[in-house]
Order: sequence, then C-alpha cells, then structure tokens
Amino acid sequence: MKKHICRLLLAALAVLCCGCAEALPDSPIIIDSQAGTPSASPDSTSTDNGQSIVTEDDTLPPHSGMVRSYLTNEWIEPEVAEKRPVAVMIPNEASAIPHYNLSEASVLYEANVEGRMTRMMAIFEDWESLNKIGNVRSLRNYYAYWAFEWDAYIVHIGGPFFINDLIDEETTDSIDENDWEGNLAFFRTGDRSTPHNAYVSGSGLAKAINKYGYSQTDRGLRDSYHYNFAGKAVPNTLQQYGENAMDAVYIDMSGCYPLTRCYFEYNEEDGLYYRSQHLVGGTDGPHTDGATGKQLSFKNILVQNVSYEEIGEGYLAFQVHDNTMDGWYFTNGKGIHVNWEKSSDYGATRYYDDAGNEIVMNTGKTMVCIVEKGDNFTFR
Repeated sequence: MKKHICRLLLAALAVLCCGCAEALPDSPIIIDSQAGTPSASPDSTSTDNGQSIVTEDDTLPPHSGMVRSYLTNEWIEPEVAEKRPVAVMIPNEASAIPHYNLSEASVLYEANVEGRMTRMMAIFEDWESLNKIGNVRSLRNYYAYWAFEWDAYIVHIGGPFFINDLIDEETTDSIDENDWEGNLAFFRTGDRSTPHNAYVSGSGLAKAINKYGYSQTDRGLRDSYHYNFAGKAVPNTLQQYGENAMDAVYIDMSGCYPLTRCYFEYNEEDGLYYRSQHLVGGTDGPHTDGATGKQLSFKNILVQNVSYEEIGEGYLAFQVHDNTMDGWYFTNGKGIHVNWEKSSDYGATRYYDDAGNEIVMNTGKTMVCIVEKGDNFTFR
C-alpha cells in the first residue's frame, strides 16, 4: 500500500508563563512545529497545587452486561460495542455550518486540506440511531489511514483521483455517495446549495453496509486497544510530570488553521475543553451542533505534528506512518509534550511521554488536531 513520503517535523518549546483557574496570563506558550450499581454523581478533588479535578466512581457499570467503549472507555451497551464505527468526512467552512450530530462523535480529527481549509473526520460509535449526520464531503488519503485504526467504514463523497488505489484495497470499506450502494446512505436537503447539503442517516448507513456486503463486526485488523485509558474515579491529572505539565486552560489553533481559527477553553466545573471557532466569512463563537444545540467538548486533546508535502494542485500528503514526530497532550487544564508513532495501516497511533512511557488518557471524547510542519499554536 502506498505511503506518502514527507519530511521530518521538529517541535520547539517556548517559555511558559503561569496560568490557572483565575485570569489568563498575558503571554502564551508558543509551540512551533518545526454489572453493578449506578455510578456515583460527579465529584471533584484537588491536586497538590490546588487544581480542582472532576472525578466519578465508574468502577462498575450502570447496569449489568455493559462493556467499556473501545473509543472512549465509557460504559456502553454490548450491541453498540459489537458494531464497527463509521468515519464521516465533514467540511469545516462558513457555508458548511452548522454541522449535525457532530457532538455525538467519540473521536474527532481535524487537518488542513488544500487552500488551508480544514476538513474533519468524525468517528461515530453509536451511529445507527442518528437521523442526520454531516454534511459530508470528499476524502483525502491521510484520513483513511486514521479511519483504519478504528476499523471504521469510511463515509464520503468521492475525492481526488489519487485516492482510488486506496479505496480499491480489499480491506477498505468505503461508503461513497457516488456508488449505487453507498447512495442508499445519503440524502440531500434544500436549505443549502450543493455541495454542502449532503447528509447520511444511521438507518441509511445500515442499508448501504448490508448492500455492500461489508462485515458488521470487528474484523481483527485493528489493535486490541487504541488509547490507554484511566477511569473517572482516578483520572490522570498529569501531576506526576511536575513542572513539565504546563497550564493549558486556553488552546489556540489559529496559527495552524488560519481559515478555521478554532480554540478550546477549559471548564473546571466539568473538566472538559469546549471548542469555539472563528471561520473566515463567519462569526466568532461556540462550535455548536445543529441537531443537539450542544457546544462540542472534549476530555482529551491531542495536537499531532505531522510531516507533509504538496503533491500538485494544492493537495497535501501527510506522512501518517512515522516514529520521528512529536506533539502535545492536553487534559484537565494541563499539557505535556509527547512523541508519537504509527507503524502500520491498521495499527493505532501511539503517544509517549518524554520518558518513553505510553501516555494514559482520560475516559471521554478525544479531539485530534493534525498540525503541519512549520505551523504553530499557543496555549496558556
């Protein structure tokens, strides 16, 4: 299988100015990418430095028979866990807003495409009951390799010619509106002009999967686990990293995504990062779900520096298979420097601290921001 060849990326660390639950500091850090009883109600504890951390006794499931989610470590019904997830390609520009049911995604990827626009790929675990997901746009190769990590069906509307070899691979399960089978999953609305009016439904996806004849359960291609999780009762506060765990209550990605200009603000009350964005041609404000009205929020944020090159007509190729690159992991208002590696198509991207230990992430949803070499972001 073809791999895109790109060059190395270095991340240089700048100096930290303190920040906590009070007023944000004036000077940000600039990162240059060179069966049981019901769970208890959420509670909070304080770390040695006074930081309040949300905890919850999730040792036992809300009711018997539930299992841990492969994607989030939350307790879920076994019939949901048995189904393969879907990976849906979603545009992110002013004319594509609002998105529908994006807040229901367990993992969300964002990366630049041509013209410095960003495109998202949302991984949905419990998708069958959703009646409107999207809108949906075209695929780029690098997203497919991230979808492979979850053994997900890839939901998209075509793509540039160079994706064809990858789509034609025997193990690639693509649901494309341009296929007569895939078209069963899609519908279009009259409230927006093409191409931003295409959506899929859970029931339609189920029909398309049956018509394609795809396997509906795990095929044994992905790793036995993906992220290494801590439970909610004893979350990872990053306190064990001492001064290397930097304050991160505000993360600004506008230096990496100049047309999206997204940022995340940490809410100490529930321990989540809330996403906002200021799209070119749009307004600055919370990134909300058109179906649920919820602002997108995440327990974990991964910023992953990735080598890339342009391959003609503005199209990008990211080197997603690598063991030389770095990034950052943010949770509970703190952040640490990490290194990452991905060694095979269906193997999970692994993240390690500077001592070489695989990081422990917290139970909940994850945002993965893919950063181009030479871009920078700030946090404080």
